[in-house]
Amino acid sequence: MAVLTLRVAACLAASECSEIITEEMLSATFTLVRRSVQDAVRITKGATSPKLKRQPLSLEDKVRARIEMHGGRAASSQVLPYVGATAAEVKELLGIVVTVERAGKTGRPATVFSLPGNTSGDSAPQPASAEREKNRAPAVSLEAYRPAPKRAPELTPDPKRSEPLAGVNPFRALL
Repeated sequence: MAVLTLRVAACLAASECSEIITEEMLSATFTLVRRSVQDAVRITKGATSPKLKRQPLSLEDKVRARIEMHGGRAASSQVLPYVGATAAEVKELLGIVVTVERAGKTGRPATVFSLPGNTSGDSAPQPASAEREKNRAPAVSLEAYRPAPKRAPELTPDPKRSEPLAGVNPFRALL
């Protein structure tokens, strides 16, 4: 335990950019190592504090939660991948209403799950893009948070020079 304490003390000294292990560092390190050894012994002997185990949700509870999350009606693609079940398993549940809806004359019909008390009058499903638009958060313009741009000060014209600089080469004087 002494070797471990010295190693941890060296790490503490290095973290403080010190080449010397002070008595204060050694005391703090000893307390840390002693506590970690006590915890390791307590864990290996078996902790006496009871752990509460959460009960997993039933399939019906999972399906109900997903349906409620989507406003009382959810397509199979919004439910099945998240509950880990097949459509046949969900159809067997007593508290779930299953309807098959067709968006148009072509395409695969959509299986829609809903809760018994939440049957709405519109039986035609909304297109996916309309549903996405309904659930989308409102867009906020960044212009509302940006200050108005400052105008650059007007430049004063350069004073006119009396002699042209085209004939004068300032580097020639350096040669």
